[in-house]
Amino acid sequence: MPTTLTEADLHALHRRTLATVVGSQLLGGAGLAAGITVGALLAEDMLGSQGVAGLPAGLFTLGSALAAFLVGRYSQVGGRRRGLAAGFAVGSLGAAGIVVAAVIGNVPLLFFSLFIYGAGTATNLQARYAGTDLAPPSQRATAASMAMVATTFGAVAGPNLIEPMGDLAEALGIPRLAGPFLLAAVAYGLAGLFLFVFLRPDPLLIAQARAGMTAEPAHAVAGAAAGISRGVVLGATVMVLTQISMAAIMTMTPVHMRAHHHGLSAVGLVISLHIAAMFLPSLITGRLVDRVGRIPMAVASAVTLLTAGVVGAFAPGDSTALLTLSLVLLGLGWNFGLISGTALIVDSTPLSTRARTQGSVDVLIALAGAGGGAASGFVVHASSFSVLALGGGLLALALIPVAAWYAAQGPTS
Repeated sequence: MPTTLTEADLHALHRRTLATVVGSQLLGGAGLAAGITVGALLAEDMLGSQGVAGLPAGLFTLGSALAAFLVGRYSQVGGRRRGLAAGFAVGSLGAAGIVVAAVIGNVPLLFFSLFIYGAGTATNLQARYAGTDLAPPSQRATAASMAMVATTFGAVAGPNLIEPMGDLAEALGIPRLAGPFLLAAVAYGLAGLFLFVFLRPDPLLIAQARAGMTAEPAHAVAGAAAGISRGVVLGATVMVLTQISMAAIMTMTPVHMRAHHHGLSAVGLVISLHIAAMFLPSLITGRLVDRVGRIPMAVASAVTLLTAGVVGAFAPGDSTALLTLSLVLLGLGWNFGLISGTALIVDSTPLSTRARTQGSVDVLIALAGAGGGAASGFVVHASSFSVLALGGGLLALALIPVAAWYAAQGPTS
């Protein structure tokens, strides 16, 4: 890896890296949408119970937790290119397994495939870090946001392809709700191939080489826990709480809508607008995080998520407009939290442990999503969607005292 790059060379390489990550995210977003949109509906159909409808989100987010850990460790020693390409490949395999499970009616295979399908979700999320490896400190949130905004196009297109992919699936003798996972298998596979071919030279390895470092063995983690900074704690807390709130409400919205006689096209529209709100504002959010500050945007996340929960809790079940508003606010609040939290993590980690720490934090995010997604079905089954929505919104308010604690401690190293 070259260590004598000029500033102009470095700037050009950073732009090339961002372009490559953006290209992979255009593809990866389409794979991400399948599990969000029809995963709960497919499980409900195969198992015949609304109470288990939250399990798919729990399973693929648990899978994404393991994948985040492994991709982070592998990226630390082998670079972003290999780690991200491998993660997308496993996600593609999982999506294909879901289709097979639906065809043969095999529930254990469905659950296992959902678990490894989560690798695509984790990899799609971790790609944002690749955009920050060569970014100047004052532009890190903006760089992360550019990767995320690219996810919008595939992720929004995915839910709106439910009907045509369902038609294709039926023509092939596959259950209709498995159709979007056909798209996910192809999209994740192409995203991984794109990164493997074009993410050269590797941005993390370049950054390490410029810092006079060598990639560390995965087992060289002695004392890492003791070195966790307050910035990492705050960044992780922001992203974990926003993930729980978002995953819980989002997971049960398609089930809630279908129970009130909304068609699949309406469900697809609401989820696609939700995903658009998760990713499309990223470029503006990134600049706000860089200019206004990490802490104010984390507080804005909490307030937005609370508003989303209140709107969802009091919206009539047959009101597509209000449910859409709730899900759009939910996505926007998540966006504020993820980008501000990501910037805090990058600011607070040295290159010698950066990818490893980022992977570990994304494990916590995935586990939070798994808990929120899995519990959501049981909460709705035992009470109502309104209770779930209001509880998710109130949980997000815990960000405010955590942010106040961080600010009260003064500057951190």
